[in-house]
Amino acid sequence: MAKKKAAKKKAVKKKAAKKKAAKKKVAKKKTAKKKTTKKKAAKKKVAKKKVAKKKTAKKKAAKKKRKPNPAFMRPVSISDALAQIVGSKPIPRTEVTKKLWAYIKKNKLQDSVNKRMINADAKLKAVLKKAKVSMFEMTKLVSKHLS
Repeated sequence: MAKKKAAKKKAVKKKAAKKKAAKKKVAKKKTAKKKTTKKKAAKKKVAKKKVAKKKTAKKKAAKKKRKPNPAFMRPVSISDALAQIVGSKPIPRTEVTKKLWAYIKKNKLQDSVNKRMINADAKLKAVLKKAKVSMFEMTKLVSKHLS
C-alpha cells in the first residue's frame, strides 16, 4: 500500500508540474502578444507621422505660385486675318490661344466625333488655310500669324 500511495503522490506531482508549465507557456504567449502589438502600434504611429509630413509638404508646394515666363506675357502683334477672330490689339500668345479656343467653342467648330479636330469656318480658314486641322497643328499654323 505504501508503494501505491507513493505512486499516487508522484502522479499528482507530475500533473501539478505539467499545469505549471502550461500556465507559464500561456503567460509567455500573452506577454509576447503584448510586445508585438506595442511594436505594431509604434510602427503605425511612425507611418502616420510620415504620411502627415508628406501631405503638409505637398500642401506647401501647392501654395507656392509659379511665376509665368515673361516671354509668354510679352504682347505680340497679330496679322489681319487673325485679328478678325481675336481682335487687333497686341496681346500675349497665351491670350491669343484662349480667345481662339473661345471662338472655336462658341461657334461649335470642334469635331463632334474626334474632339482633337477643328472644322474651320470662313474666318478660321483664312488663318489656317485648311478646312480640317488637328488642335496641335492649329497652334503651329496660328504662330505664323504672330510676330
